[in-house]
Amino acid sequence: MGTFAFLIHPLSLEDVARYEPGAKGKGRAIIEKILSWMPVWNTAHISGVRSRATGAEVEGWFITVPLMPEHFVTMPREEVYGRILTGCEMAAELGAQIVGLGAFTGVVGDGGVSIAERSPIPVTTGNSLTVVAAVQSLLRGAHEMEIDPREAVCTVIGATGSIGGAVVRLLGDRVGGMVLVARNRTRLQRFAEEVGSQIAAPVSFTTDVSAGVRQGQLIVTATSSTLEIIQPEDLQPGAVVCEVSLPHDVSRRVAAERPDVLVTEGGNMRVPGEPRFMRVREQGEEFDLGLPPATALACMSETMTLALEGRYENYTLGRGIQLEKLIEIGEMAARHGFELAGLRAFDVAIGAEQLARTREAAKRARLGRAVGGSAGS
Repeated sequence: MGTFAFLIHPLSLEDVARYEPGAKGKGRAIIEKILSWMPVWNTAHISGVRSRATGAEVEGWFITVPLMPEHFVTMPREEVYGRILTGCEMAAELGAQIVGLGAFTGVVGDGGVSIAERSPIPVTTGNSLTVVAAVQSLLRGAHEMEIDPREAVCTVIGATGSIGGAVVRLLGDRVGGMVLVARNRTRLQRFAEEVGSQIAAPVSFTTDVSAGVRQGQLIVTATSSTLEIIQPEDLQPGAVVCEVSLPHDVSRRVAAERPDVLVTEGGNMRVPGEPRFMRVREQGEEFDLGLPPATALACMSETMTLALEGRYENYTLGRGIQLEKLIEIGEMAARHGFELAGLRAFDVAIGAEQLARTREAAKRARLGRAVGGSAGS
């Protein structure tokens, strides 16, 4: 049987309590202290992941690296690497043949390259399948909101990152225009000039997130920000926002103030078979991933897919993702039965009735703008 492991870490105080029940009800100061002494630990065992194509099963483990997002930025790099490598070593000891780097464990430093050089088993960030799922999710959202991508401007926030850059390349021949947004202007301009000659859509760029958001009917956000950077007042009537980032980039004010906007989490996939995520310490208790049953993040799904394929190799690493690799992992995942999960935003499922209300609100908002009304009217 193939085996894998995946490194996770808390993204919020709520996550700490979800990962470690003993932290429930504790204040931030106490939780910070708990995290300072808490070692990397084997959190959950995964079983029942079964290929639709071959019937083969794989098993794996979720291993928690007890660092919050801000710790990956503020702590010394080697100390952070040390924690991540401890997780990789634990994965190997458990019998895993490949390990996925979740969330900031795959972002810090050089995007997994240094970790792969020192890990006892192969490593992947899972970003390739994340890109595939994000593009599929955005295009599904455009269809639901009656937007023709070929006539729409797509804004990609975090365009110079591993995921954002690959999204630009994968969407570049399917949209009417592309606006690239990133913090470093020099790197952004260089990327815009490079990719502009490789894709069909006209390309512009800006370091101003609000300005970039205002230009797009379709928006993909894939940043490592710990702040809410997309605000309701900047969104066009009936816009579609595909959020790949964790923690969330989209302000929760959008849900309350912009009923015409469709926000969708772009990185969730249904796992084939009868997957079970069971706690290791608390025998018989399920581990709550914060997702619907039989659903995992696309980065996790990439690690599972590689295990089902027997591809125990360093797969997605570094800041650049090859187009050929996106196509390959997409085909492998689909063959084994991984598919896009249902629409979901702000950690809640989007039902058919809500989607219909959003679509109708978008029609009114677009009409209101056409005759001089406000975007959200």
